[in-house]
Amino acid sequence: MSPLAPQPFYHKLSHSLIALALITLAIYLGQDIIVPLAMAGLLAVLLRPIEGWLLRMGIPKVLAISVTVTLAILLVTGLTVVLSMQIADFSDELPKLKKNINDFYREIRRWIRREYSVSYRQQDQYLQKAQTQTLENFQGGDTLGVVTGPLGTLVLLPIYIFLLLYYRAMLLHFMVEVFTQKHKAKVHEILSEIKSIIQSYMVGLLLETTCVAVLNCIGLLVLNVQYAILLGIMAAILNLVPYIGGLVAIVLAVLVTFISHPEIDTILGVVGIFLVVQFIDNNFLVPLVIGSKVRINALVSIIGVLVGGAIAGISGMFLSIPAIAMLKVIFDRVEGLEPWGILLGDQTPVEERGHIFRFVKKKKNEITDDPAE
Repeated sequence: MSPLAPQPFYHKLSHSLIALALITLAIYLGQDIIVPLAMAGLLAVLLRPIEGWLLRMGIPKVLAISVTVTLAILLVTGLTVVLSMQIADFSDELPKLKKNINDFYREIRRWIRREYSVSYRQQDQYLQKAQTQTLENFQGGDTLGVVTGPLGTLVLLPIYIFLLLYYRAMLLHFMVEVFTQKHKAKVHEILSEIKSIIQSYMVGLLLETTCVAVLNCIGLLVLNVQYAILLGIMAAILNLVPYIGGLVAIVLAVLVTFISHPEIDTILGVVGIFLVVQFIDNNFLVPLVIGSKVRINALVSIIGVLVGGAIAGISGMFLSIPAIAMLKVIFDRVEGLEPWGILLGDQTPVEERGHIFRFVKKKKNEITDDPAE
């Protein structure tokens, strides 16, 4: 076979799958380093316009980046203070919550005994066994890493963001110089498109989260639900995790509401509020605020979120959508990878389906009518 002959499909497919497996393995093994860097990269792209505005105002680069990162830290700190105040109010109701939980616990035990003939003594034994297993898990050697991991990430994130903004030009120049001269124009195009997509996605996500939080809080306040601000903001933050976060937010809100407001009409009202907000978010806010930059079909999005969660937990679930969007940009512009870009996209060739089938039938008829047969 000539060296210039095209490679067979199975040869290219095997290379793609091996590369995908190696990348997945590298992310899984090095997630403690890669995930904070990826998060910092997204936040750096989000903060880049603020830094650029400060630079145009004549502020030195180091000072502009420092002010930008400080503003972001102050914003996050303010949000944390608001949530902490709500949590403090929530803790004042612990005696009442404890009573409601005990009443619910006794009702559940009676129901289990009545429906499944499991005595109170057997139920106590099951609970004691579960508590023992839980304590053993928390006493394991990985517990310290679970606790200190997020704290370490919070400390490293501002440092990573500062350094990524400071060395941005050098990193972009490196990515371009890695490739040969004939590919540099396409690399510039890909990097520019990725920057546009990530910036649009992050800014849109921030605006979408704010709108969802406001709608949640207004709806819960209308229902006179306790801790409405806390539940509304937490639900909006959980909504950052695509698809799964919204379901978790509804379950959490129902549980908290049931503890303080066990009335069935209030619980149904809370569920209705969250469903209406989810409908508005999915059908109006996401298309309008985030726009059409991230064009990924729902099937790939859900699978990507689940795979990201399996590889790197909640951070992986959040990072999955922008990662898939960047892959689509690369696939659409690299020769031989265009079919993978089609697979990730949301443009189903409905209009072309009849033409495709007619093309296949035409080819079959040509083969059947071939006089050589």
